[in-house]
Amino acid sequence: MEKSVKKRATIMTEGSVVAHLVAFSLPLMVGYIFQQAYNMVDSITVGKYASMTALAAVGSVGNISYTLIGAFMGLANGAGVVISQHFGAREDRRVHEAVHTAMVLALAFGVAFTVLGYFFAPAMLRLTNTPDDVFPEATEYLRIYFAGSIGLLVYNLGTGILNAVGDAKRPLYFLVASAAVNVVLDVWFVKYLRWGVAGVGWATVIAELVSAILVVWTLMTSDESYRLEPLKMRIYLPMLRRIVQIGLPSSIQQMLVSFSNTFVQSYINSFQTACMAGWGAYTRIDAFTAVPQQALSLATTTFVGQNIGAGNRERAKKGTLVAFILTVAAVGLVALALEIFAEPLIGLFVETDGADAAVAAETINYGVIFLRVISPLNLLLVGNSVLSGALRGVGDTKIPTVIQIMSFIVIRQIYLAIVSRMTTDPIFIGVGYPIGWGICSALMAVYYFCSGWEKRMLRVTDSAE
Repeated sequence: MEKSVKKRATIMTEGSVVAHLVAFSLPLMVGYIFQQAYNMVDSITVGKYASMTALAAVGSVGNISYTLIGAFMGLANGAGVVISQHFGAREDRRVHEAVHTAMVLALAFGVAFTVLGYFFAPAMLRLTNTPDDVFPEATEYLRIYFAGSIGLLVYNLGTGILNAVGDAKRPLYFLVASAAVNVVLDVWFVKYLRWGVAGVGWATVIAELVSAILVVWTLMTSDESYRLEPLKMRIYLPMLRRIVQIGLPSSIQQMLVSFSNTFVQSYINSFQTACMAGWGAYTRIDAFTAVPQQALSLATTTFVGQNIGAGNRERAKKGTLVAFILTVAAVGLVALALEIFAEPLIGLFVETDGADAAVAAETINYGVIFLRVISPLNLLLVGNSVLSGALRGVGDTKIPTVIQIMSFIVIRQIYLAIVSRMTTDPIFIGVGYPIGWGICSALMAVYYFCSGWEKRMLRVTDSAE
């Protein structure tokens, strides 16, 4: 077994469970808040200084972009699991191999997504029934977004590597720097240069490139086992197989769920521009309820991965329970705040004076309804977030992926197909999300508690030979 002293990384195999989860997840939460904040600034900027169609355009492309990006993010999650397990087992050579294999994947996927996004953006938007008045701006924004794929993927992978070894602070610093760049460029490009959605798109691309450079520099200058050495970047086939084994189910799940969500967007797009803009504003704000879920899910994966690597199953299970309690409390507090401040928050996205005043009023009305009805129901998603995070930490991703696909795609699409024929009220379309969340969490709990996963887990030290 290979050993080295880790300076900035965190060993979670000893000490207080609560302290480790809180200390690890808090920087992640702050980082996610900054990430959501600068995404929100994108929409606020175009809503205030461009038009309601621009706001609708920016809000309508999220699921389309993530259909492709999710393909890589699943593999990145797999790489994070492999790295955290080998790190917990003190196997430095395999950490090195996993890091370099994953970085090659990030670069390859980044180039592919840039090309695919440019040529297929119009087709993807047609698939979601994007209205003609929104279509040109949505196409422009989507193409620019995919032009920055390499920066986005490299940053997310680099962050995943640092998170896997327990370093959540430096990714936070990089995200804060990126957010500052994005906000400044948003205002400059859109308000002063009048670039519209193109300004928002290029501001995002530049900000992602800044964060990618920072995280790569950090990995290259590290003296730990996860140091990135560009001249040694290549695919290590045994490690690639392990990453794909763990990450591919998640890739498929994320792609399919995002693709399915494009159909939810297509139902929303069948309504007028005000509804689309209101939905776009709602999704930007509601994303804050996902912050504690994302942070604590990743904390759970890292905690469980390290403890499984060290052979400590009971500690891994205890960490999962603690993470669940913490996530319920955090999501509940965020949802309560959004419930109380729904109207002023939605009002941030629109300019109520001028030619679009009537559309702005409708936009606010739709956004407030979506926010107050759907946001509290994010509590139904907590079980899936934490339990799937724990199962990911032991490399058990296949059945959780099947559960998520059934809940988020099959059941949700059946619901939407039925309800769209029974009512023309868009809130019933939006409720399709929490219905899938609740079913998924229930099924995930049954699997977690009844499947005996801890007896069937694979040791990465055996499978990476």
